[in-house]
Amino acid sequence: MRKIIIVGGGASGLMAAVRCAERNNEVIVFEHEKILCKKLMITGKGRCNLTNASDVDNILNNIARNSRFMYSSLNAFNAYDTMDFFESLGLRLKTERGRRVFPQSDKASDVADALIRRAKALGVRFVFDNVKEILVSSGKALGVKTNDKEYLADAVIVATGGRSYPKTGSTGDGYRFAEKLGISVVPITPSLVPVEIKERFASELMGLSLRNVTLKLFENDVKKPVFEELGEMLFTHFGVSGPLVLSSSAHMAEGKSYRYEIDLKPGLCEGKLDTRLLRDFSMNTNRIIANTLTKLLPSSLVPVVLDISQIDGNSRINLITREQRKALVKTVKAFPLTVYRKRPIDEAIITRGGVDTKEINPKTMGCKKISCLYFIGEVLDVDAYTGGFNLQIAFSTANAVSLNF
Repeated sequence: MRKIIIVGGGASGLMAAVRCAERNNEVIVFEHEKILCKKLMITGKGRCNLTNASDVDNILNNIARNSRFMYSSLNAFNAYDTMDFFESLGLRLKTERGRRVFPQSDKASDVADALIRRAKALGVRFVFDNVKEILVSSGKALGVKTNDKEYLADAVIVATGGRSYPKTGSTGDGYRFAEKLGISVVPITPSLVPVEIKERFASELMGLSLRNVTLKLFENDVKKPVFEELGEMLFTHFGVSGPLVLSSSAHMAEGKSYRYEIDLKPGLCEGKLDTRLLRDFSMNTNRIIANTLTKLLPSSLVPVVLDISQIDGNSRINLITREQRKALVKTVKAFPLTVYRKRPIDEAIITRGGVDTKEINPKTMGCKKISCLYFIGEVLDVDAYTGGFNLQIAFSTANAVSLNF
């Protein structure tokens, strides 16, 4: 029996604790918050999208950075393994649109409770204290040091998470541990985060939710989009948010300028949209255009679309020119927004950057420079899009590390 210390009581840390304990190891989890799995309990708006019911290839395609690093661990423990694991703990699951997997109860706390109960049943010990340092001697991890005590072990697993949602305990301790030990850390930035836009009308549209629209993200002066997806988004007082926007933010590189185009009617090509407008106009020739367009678009969006199209909202339909109608079609099919910046990392769902994957063995999660030291979960420089993929990364890397013991 080996003694294993895990630093971090979140999703990856608890999964690692369970998997290691199942292999008859003595496991101690250190957590500096008073509550375990604090961040897990707010994921998926409190519902916890715990994985994506798809094959390994699809999951790899949805990992934005260092997907190749995840090949071995995902093949050893895939999405269906994750689902089987939680169902074996008595957690009933359901699969929703986009293959997103949730607990049937829609309670993230049920996912956390299932992990915690299993860990306790296996004899995992929890120490609620702040780890200050990883103890290393002669190139080997020996344990950890808290404020007033040293704890020795055969192995140390760092599962401290990233820097997003610091109120949940993700304060970036893992990066500090790594840097102090001479392990490279890729600079961190926010990912899966809302986006501020330059246009002032964002605040006027605050609260407007758009469904079944296509969002395209372009690097300025580049014609091909770096991101394009159908789904949902919403306007906020500072700009835009929602699933489409969060996913698009994962494609934004630091130091580059971007713009959005929203196809408000992706089910209609420009020709069919023009035909639809002609039909609506023919039935309302004496009405003003602002009132007519409410059948096509949300009422709060109509004046903004007309302004961008350079059409007076009080114009009568019978006075609208062909050129104005064409401009209107163009705006509806490519509603423009100018990206100002991503919101702060405190508002991000996940962190981009972290412990350089070149420093880590992808099969074992072991540090190449220091033996008996492992890094798993969000502390690594691996991040994915929304849809349950990031938690699958946490679970797969946690399982991979357990296979060492």
